[in-house]
Amino acid sequence: MAKKISINRLTNANIYADGNSFLGRAEEIGLPQVKFKNGEHKALGMIGAMEYFSGIDKLEGKIKWNSYYPEVLKKMANPFEAIKLQVRASLETYEGGSRVAQVPVVCYITAQSKDFPLGNFKQHDNVEMENNFGATYCKLEIDGEEIIEIDVEANIFKVGGEDLLAQYRANLGI
Repeated sequence: MAKKISINRLTNANIYADGNSFLGRAEEIGLPQVKFKNGEHKALGMIGAMEYFSGIDKLEGKIKWNSYYPEVLKKMANPFEAIKLQVRASLETYEGGSRVAQVPVVCYITAQSKDFPLGNFKQHDNVEMENNFGATYCKLEIDGEEIIEIDVEANIFKVGGEDLLAQYRANLGI
């Protein structure tokens, strides 16, 4: 008999801002995308050019709120205060049509608001507003296992728990 495939499904989440749950209040969240910067290297005698890792681009995301919530609006209106965001979800695994596992997925973000939209009003529709944010810290864990951690201000970049910049920091004396 052929081995059945394993399918993961992640279809819902909850957002926490500074420890407060915003269950049912956000329509969607776009987590920061980690974009690697690469620098070109070319030299005499080489048949071509190459690129090497040189850093990480700015981390940005967005939250689409489904109405006005004063407690979060006040946080997002202040560009001088960082907001500790936590996005929690349940990753389900299916095999042979049956759910065989459920594990937590948690993303931790330290965000700074980049804008403060006042919303769009439309007859018979709820007000929607989208906040864009920049992030200085982002960490993704699945079932307690660290997948990636980036702390821009502390020069930390970890993948699978391995500190990829430990020697770099040592070489800089930090």
